[in-house]
Amino acid sequence: MGERLADGIRREVLEETGLEIEPLQVVEVFERILRDAKGRAEYHYVLVDYLCRVTGGRLCAGDDASRVRWVDRRALSRYRITEGALPVIEKAFHLYEDQQR
Repeated sequence: MGERLADGIRREVLEETGLEIEPLQVVEVFERILRDAKGRAEYHYVLVDYLCRVTGGRLCAGDDASRVRWVDRRALSRYRITEGALPVIEKAFHLYEDQQR
């Protein structure tokens, strides 16, 4: 609480990957509401995916991950990725490519 979103993204990415980044733009916003057995909201998550540029650091797994690696875009489908994440990653690639033109 009290931390700007962009600062939180920088901090989290550094802690989890060892990379320093610059958030460029929002790619997607997900909202998930998980309900209990009676249908009442138990958890409410809002996830904001950003396109970011690496500005420094060294890729390494944080203490909450067993490993980390760069993966070729064409190989992403071979990995167990959270449902719905692959289309967001593709959207980010398209946004990046549009910025390069």
